[in-house]
Amino acid sequence: MDKHQASDVELTRYVAEFVVNTRANDLPADVIELGKKSILDGLGLALSGSVSKTGDLVRRHLDELNLGAGAATLIGGGRKVAPRFAAFANGVGIHADDYDDTQLAVAKDRVYGLLTHPTAPALPAALAVAELVNAPGRELMLAYQLGVEVECKIAEAIAPRHYQTGFHATGTCGTFAGAVAGAKLLALDVATTRRALSMAGSQSAGLRENFGTMTKPFHAGRASESGVVAAQFASYGWTAAPRILEAPRGFFSAAGGGYDPAAIFGKLGAPWTLFDPGVSIKPHPSGSLTHPGMTEMLRLIQANGIHAKDVRHVRVGTNSNMPNALIHHRPKDELQAKFSMEFCIAILLLEGRAGLNEFTDAAVEREDVKAMIEKVDFVIDDVAEAAGYHLMTTLIDIDLADGRRISGRADFGKGSPAMPMSYDEVARKFHENAEFAGMDRNTASEIVELVSGLEKLDSMEPLTRRLIRIA
Repeated sequence: MDKHQASDVELTRYVAEFVVNTRANDLPADVIELGKKSILDGLGLALSGSVSKTGDLVRRHLDELNLGAGAATLIGGGRKVAPRFAAFANGVGIHADDYDDTQLAVAKDRVYGLLTHPTAPALPAALAVAELVNAPGRELMLAYQLGVEVECKIAEAIAPRHYQTGFHATGTCGTFAGAVAGAKLLALDVATTRRALSMAGSQSAGLRENFGTMTKPFHAGRASESGVVAAQFASYGWTAAPRILEAPRGFFSAAGGGYDPAAIFGKLGAPWTLFDPGVSIKPHPSGSLTHPGMTEMLRLIQANGIHAKDVRHVRVGTNSNMPNALIHHRPKDELQAKFSMEFCIAILLLEGRAGLNEFTDAAVEREDVKAMIEKVDFVIDDVAEAAGYHLMTTLIDIDLADGRRISGRADFGKGSPAMPMSYDEVARKFHENAEFAGMDRNTASEIVELVSGLEKLDSMEPLTRRLIRIA
């Protein structure tokens, strides 16, 4: 089979059989623990996202729908709604601050940003349907893991054109995650799961032109919601084509111009993506491509006692694909700042940190921030280009007023498998996000403990009743 060309492999059947036949006992212990970190991270982000501007607007929309109560928790929203709308709202919340986990690429032709934010579409769908069917914790974790696995392997397999010409993989590939999670919890058989996948493929959408706007997290929420809708309609008997992934007019061909069968066929759970190559959990609420540079800049600041007033010029060099996503060189608001290498470097120099409180409209509008941004040049670097697009190689040169030049390089950032966060570090991030949302520390600590023993829960109720309100 030729790479990036459609084949006659019954790929959709293979994916459906993997989903149907995998049991909770099949998950390796290390994969389970990695999943708990991303689940805890996702729940904290849904909380902080619930108090964002997008959270307010999503709740306004749900109010105007006037649909009444449902089975699934609106995290931080004080109510329950229909599963599809809980998946949408919580997916938007997780991705609202661009603070959620990110898949890593393997092949050198994979643009790092081509791949997907795995938890934002997968977890809300899994949680919503788990509440609908009163599933125990171990089944929630399995559905989540399966959604992440399928989503990430699809993202790894599709031809690079998919991302390069404008598709946002979290919105496109993420729709399959929601469908898989929903199908597993609804106990659909192979034929019905294939139909759910097919409906997901027809709903997959998201364009990168919307990076730096509220529509980027909309992609994640819509992917999760569309996956739930696909699984539920398939369960009703709704018909759909059986070969949506591999068909000549199917997802891989239409959205990417082809795919690499070797990147997905026979690879589901072998190894599990969360284990190898792993995912990155973000220490900063900005686009993942900024993180190696931010990690290295923070290290250089701390190691050399650098003060903003002494900085004359900063050069940040990356490969040519990274500016293709980090498109806002002079950001006008907090959303654009998340996709501005210049802002991320400037705020670290000025504040020594870059968290939710630094990514605000007020910070973007500060005169000292604007002045520091003018000192930062974000350029394409030959060394970074030669390292390959699967890396996020970032080279930094800081010129100081006393004539010194301080330089550094990073291929990955803090939170990546190369520099992983422990469960305790993720718990600290969770506490910060929960506090940002107004949750008391005791409740937040209870959630951290519940997620650490998620497989012991007989239902989601002990967890969701703590997540439904933030004050």
